Amino acid sequence: MLRGYGSVLVAYSGGVDSAFLARVAHDTLGAKALSVIADTPSLPRRELAEALQLGKECGFPVRVVKTNEFSNADYVANPPNRCYFCKHELFDKLVPIANAEGIGVIVHGENASDIGDFRPGADAAAEFQARAPLKEAGLTKADIRALSAMLGLPTANKPQMACLSSRVPYGETVTLQALAMIEAAENALWNLGFHDVRVRHHRGGANGTVPLARIEVAPDQIARLTENGVRETIVNQLKEIGYTYVALDLQGYRRGSANEVLPTQPAPAVAQ
Repeated sequence: MLRGYGSVLVAYSGGVDSAFLARVAHDTLGAKALSVIADTPSLPRRELAEALQLGKECGFPVRVVKTNEFSNADYVANPPNRCYFCKHELFDKLVPIANAEGIGVIVHGENASDIGDFRPGADAAAEFQARAPLKEAGLTKADIRALSAMLGLPTANKPQMACLSSRVPYGETVTLQALAMIEAAENALWNLGFHDVRVRHHRGGANGTVPLARIEVAPDQIARLTENGVRETIVNQLKEIGYTYVALDLQGYRRGSANEVLPTQPAPAVAQ
């Protein structure tokens, strides 16, 4: 399929799907494949650094482009289709690069497991005629992880990751301050060995100015998090970051918990 495209620009994030796609595109098309990653405040700095390092290790070129979704009031307002505005901004930046490089097709990492998910970003991709070769080839997330392992990609077992903005409840304004707090809080948990983790950023109090962190970790890690030494460390570090209250979601991390407040919940829910 990739050979049939002739040349591709890969919308790259460093996640399981786009890393596999970028590697196979490079192996198949060589210099006719270019990966481009968006440098945005909603992408953790750790994720950006790892994505760039992976490109170096695998030998595929990665270009960084700045995106400006935070200048879009529709994005900042954080409606349920927030991802549409983010992806629209991304593809709007990718098209001129593809044109300048003489690249015929823009591809992204949507896969066959995403069919039926609530994915507003896919609507933006369709508007720009971006292709999803993993989905078109019928490759599921499990397939991609297995094939990534065969290729020796370190992303084969990488936890799913969604942008930092997905930690802010729909309808609450996404701010750079909130994203900085979320990233610092998740880094603190990551450094303690919690890798399937989300820190949901809530605002409480009479005027909605009291920050509360709602922590989700893998269900089998909840007991470890509540151990006295670990619990106290997390509480102290998150309070230093700026959270007044630190709460634990006893359901643990699950895909799409941000969508649980929607009137009609998609099934299966998109990873958030």
